[in-house]
Amino acid sequence: MHETTQNPKRDSVADLGLSVVREIRGIEREIARLQAVQCQKIVAFAARRDSASEAATELSLVLSIGESEARKRVELANALASRLPNTHRAMAKGKIDVHKASKIAVPTACLSDEQAREVDTVMSTRLADKTATQLRRATSYVVHKIDPAGAAARAMLRRGDRKVVLSHRDDGMSRLLIDLPAEVATAAYARADRMARQLRGKREPRTLSQLRADVLADVLLGRDSGGTGSPRAEIFVYVDLRTLAGLNNDPAQLAGHGAIPAWVARELASNPSSVWRRVVTDSLTGTPVEVGTKRYRPPKVTDEFVRIRDRECRFPGCHRPSQFGDSDQATEWNQSGETNAENLVGYCRRHHRLRQSPGWLYRLNRETQHLTVQTPSGATFSGRPEPLHEPEPA
Repeated sequence: MHETTQNPKRDSVADLGLSVVREIRGIEREIARLQAVQCQKIVAFAARRDSASEAATELSLVLSIGESEARKRVELANALASRLPNTHRAMAKGKIDVHKASKIAVPTACLSDEQAREVDTVMSTRLADKTATQLRRATSYVVHKIDPAGAAARAMLRRGDRKVVLSHRDDGMSRLLIDLPAEVATAAYARADRMARQLRGKREPRTLSQLRADVLADVLLGRDSGGTGSPRAEIFVYVDLRTLAGLNNDPAQLAGHGAIPAWVARELASNPSSVWRRVVTDSLTGTPVEVGTKRYRPPKVTDEFVRIRDRECRFPGCHRPSQFGDSDQATEWNQSGETNAENLVGYCRRHHRLRQSPGWLYRLNRETQHLTVQTPSGATFSGRPEPLHEPEPA
């Protein structure tokens, strides 16, 4: 860890910063409580109209928002009132705001009322300190667990929604949107990222984002990007051993995306020439036991093992795949930091660099694997990798 020294001026600034941070957090909780009240009022208002559509139209005028946005608000308010009472109570207590509540409501919209309430009950214990993305992924996983057959059928049906959309923007720019199955889109992005990184150099003025866009355009237009070949992009698919064997249909995890149906994972794992690399996890512990044809026997120390184990950047709230980042010691080597698997963690490039900035402190609890980050204002936040699946009882 970075050694700290007494600095009264810096400490007073940190105390002031911590006070402001607490005020900001308090305001955020009050906003969430007011949003819960607003949802109650929307339900009462909609009940006085002949249809939800009519209520949405009037609400769009009252709030000066589009009808589609108003319709979403009516649907969310009704779902919170009738199908997701625990989620609504969490809003009323200021634990989550309406945006985070929507990350629970949207994935459960396809479920029966009984199933939605079951998801709501499970998620009520998993709300603390979660980002919106974490809540969406956690909810999706629970939905797959509660309704595996429905999740598999929906995934198959949604594959029919593949499309390419061109939208023109200002200042001579346009946006090309492609809807693809998650595993295909993830692999395509990974390949573009690898190709872009291959082109980086001291004399390359383009940013990594610009390079990704340029190499994708070059591939589509049949042009040479100037690289030294097409690097292979490997995408990790985490699948439980029993799921892989067809003994259950628990969801697998696609790195950088989240839950995918068991049938998709088995299909990817059975293709020897696939760019998707299976990571088989132990049914009892959820830890990786096999990666492709390689078996890992911890504490073998490799960057690859650390990235596979952590899956995403360990910085609290970050979801960038650690596969494309850095692994580093949680404790500095010159402060008794041993180079072993327990002391190595994976970061994205941004949060790895941030660790070296003044005022930022990272601490790893080896027993719980919680990484705690202290900001320059003195506030602390912690997190650890979410389990790949719920371990089965021994």
